[in-house]
Amino acid sequence: MEILVSAFSNLSTDQRIEKVCRTLHNTGYKLTLIGNDWGDCTPLERPYPVERIHLKSKTLRGAYVEFNYKLYSKLSARISCDTVLHANDLDALLPNYLLSKKNKIPLLFDSHEIFTEMPAIQGRWTQKVWRFLEKRTLPNLQYMMTESQSYANWFKEKYGVHSIVVRNIPFRIDTIPEFSKTDKKIILYQGAINPSRGLDKAIMAMKHLRNQNAILKIAGDGPKKSEYEKLAKDLGLEHCVHFAGRLLPQELRKLTQTANVGLSLEENGGVSYLYSLPNKVCDYIQARVPIVMINFPEMQRIHKDFKIGEMIDNHSPKIIAEHIDKVLDNGREHYLPELDRASKVFCWENEEPKILALYKKIIKDNFS
Repeated sequence: MEILVSAFSNLSTDQRIEKVCRTLHNTGYKLTLIGNDWGDCTPLERPYPVERIHLKSKTLRGAYVEFNYKLYSKLSARISCDTVLHANDLDALLPNYLLSKKNKIPLLFDSHEIFTEMPAIQGRWTQKVWRFLEKRTLPNLQYMMTESQSYANWFKEKYGVHSIVVRNIPFRIDTIPEFSKTDKKIILYQGAINPSRGLDKAIMAMKHLRNQNAILKIAGDGPKKSEYEKLAKDLGLEHCVHFAGRLLPQELRKLTQTANVGLSLEENGGVSYLYSLPNKVCDYIQARVPIVMINFPEMQRIHKDFKIGEMIDNHSPKIIAEHIDKVLDNGREHYLPELDRASKVFCWENEEPKILALYKKIIKDNFS
């Protein structure tokens, strides 16, 4: 049996796909990962085969069409009666779905988000196209996993499909990093610089911060970067707002461990954000960094059981600043016992058995 894993991604920084593939590979499954070179063609070193589809399109819309067409051809040439198709997100689902039906082979759909409710496509005609695809495919899926319980509940209510919840969380870090003793305090945002991430409010909050020895480090890239760089400049905050750019996972982990506060301030730009469990939250937990986070359902689930930081109920820059100051005043040591307790729960080692159990079911249903 061979698993063909595919995603509309250049794969360079997609940690969920890498962890899923590594888990399957380490368990002894034969697999090939297929992505593309859109936006990045940095060579990848993985213990399993990786293929990238070359895309000539200059626009994202064109890249979607080109990738799906070429993915269909590539998968068609590879599949057999012993193949399992593993599609990541809606933008790679159609070729996998069509070939699964045509060849009567199993398909596992891994939905990292509620794609049709992403802020980037809200109110656009492309949202109707993706919703049409979603309605035609999801009710017919037999095997599906997704990133949060709130996502799973939404998919069940909307399409009647049952999803296994496999959270995108890091491997457990057993060794607690040594806390920085310098006067300069680091407030960290890590992730894409996209709309509805609350990042502009975080920048504005630096104006209201009582602790003037703090700097906001922004690790990531995205369409809003230039706008937010200008915002920091216009507010005279260039001295305390630093853009670190997109970092490789190992570089990002080192930076995260130096932070005094981690931010997760997503805005309600649609249910995909409202119901998400941002990757950064669990990255902060494993690095034992206390968090200032918004009171969305998945964050509330964590905060109810683990007092790992402070929770806000609106995006007022003054409110954000007050809660950052509170965490800085308390210090990382204050939150360490709860962070350490949470790190034993929110780690990839607890997610791996769910993936492996799902694949055992797929094998039993289709190859026994």
